[in-house]
Amino acid sequence: MFRFIHAADTHIDSPLLGLDAYEGAPAEALRGATRQAFENLVALAIDEAVDFVLIAGDLYDGDWKDFSTGLFFTRQMVRLREAGIPVYVIAGNHDAASVLTRRLQLPDNVHFFSTRHAETLEVDGLPVAVHGRGFPNRKVPENLTPEYPPPLAGRFNIGLLHTSLSGAPGHDTYAPCTLADLTGKGYGYWALGHVHQPQVLSRDPWVVFPGNLQGRHVRETGARGCRLVTVNDSLQVVDAVHRSLDVVRWERLSVDLTGVDQQTDALQRLGDVLAAALDEAGGRLLAVRLVLSGSTSLHGTLARNLPDWRAQCQARAQIEGGDGIWIEELVQQTGPVYDEKKLAERDELTRILLEGLDQAAAEALDLPPEVRDLLAVLPAGIRRELEDALSESGAEAGHHVPTEVQTGAPADAQTGVQAGVQTGVQTGVQTGVQTGVQADAQTGVQTGVQTEAQAGANTMAQAEARTGRAALLADVRALLLESLRRTGGEDGGGEA
Repeated sequence: MFRFIHAADTHIDSPLLGLDAYEGAPAEALRGATRQAFENLVALAIDEAVDFVLIAGDLYDGDWKDFSTGLFFTRQMVRLREAGIPVYVIAGNHDAASVLTRRLQLPDNVHFFSTRHAETLEVDGLPVAVHGRGFPNRKVPENLTPEYPPPLAGRFNIGLLHTSLSGAPGHDTYAPCTLADLTGKGYGYWALGHVHQPQVLSRDPWVVFPGNLQGRHVRETGARGCRLVTVNDSLQVVDAVHRSLDVVRWERLSVDLTGVDQQTDALQRLGDVLAAALDEAGGRLLAVRLVLSGSTSLHGTLARNLPDWRAQCQARAQIEGGDGIWIEELVQQTGPVYDEKKLAERDELTRILLEGLDQAAAEALDLPPEVRDLLAVLPAGIRRELEDALSESGAEAGHHVPTEVQTGAPADAQTGVQAGVQTGVQTGVQTGVQTGVQADAQTGVQTGVQTEAQAGANTMAQAEARTGRAALLADVRALLLESLRRTGGEDGGGEA
């Protein structure tokens, strides 16, 4: 039996640009994280007394800024040499042969594969053959697997390859190949690199992306590390266990504020979510993108005072974890709470709107004239989003979308709408409609609506993910209610 570590995408000294733009960011801890994670890799190899280590590309993040990067790597390799552990490395797109302009002599336990052709290296004292090839240039558009040699008989054959396979979200295409290209090669284990999300693609044979050692931003959430692989005397993989090595854990946490109407209760709910995440992080620095969601009466104050809320959330994070939690960003995805009865009592136009939507829901998808007229005076940006959603959903359901909704209300509708708006909506809309729903209308309506248009846009965005008549009308109702409430410049019965 023997064991080895499969790692990739260590990105030593990745610069993590942009941290200085974040107030209170633990910049030094984040910038030093890739080195600390690599030190953890070396410590794991020594503690577990593995037989060898594989690094499947992107050892470095790019050309060294100075020799300190190379000297750090050399020191770590000396630690492994002293423990009798050989290391096998291929170059990836970030540290391709043409990218690195500086080099240092390395200890004799470190073996870099050729970047000109695939080759095979046998591990001394073990029935193991490692086949690999590094990147000569940053871009390698061709499939490299055909040139990998056939498996050696009586050996546990490992393919060491930096590849995007047939494509991966968030990753450019490098050395593309299919899973069938790999599984048909006859190797017992494919040690892949390039894709940062840990994943096992096959277990017969094993095809594995270990992920990167250290998440570098909020798109790389969750545990990061390597695979510790055990092979039995029959040259079969017993297991390939993920071992976490990251020192900073990135997470995207959602806090549902549905039904919450006091800031203290919202912060308590936030604290519970952070405490659970901190416990799962196991003492690591937790870097969090916080998403506030749900329908809540705090929606309005959140939208108006998001920087204040961010400070309150960071304070709560410090209470829960001291300097162990950093709020990278606060994202508001909440929605308002409506009291439709009170809104309907506010003015005649709102009552007609709600009754018209109820009638449409009960009878036909074609929107009532009152609703079409109101759509015509919405700001162009919001109206276009609504028209797109109506067109897409109507087409999918086989329903007619009124021409007036698609192109704007006809001229003779403006007078009727103006009269309704004058009695029910505030001065900003009056000014815009009275001048022909053109440039002045944009000013008037935008003052009342577009300062909070994101709430309406978020509501409309949800329509794109749903089909069906009832769901579409519910979204139309939500968007128009929000527009009316904002235009009126008051709560109008809503809990915003």
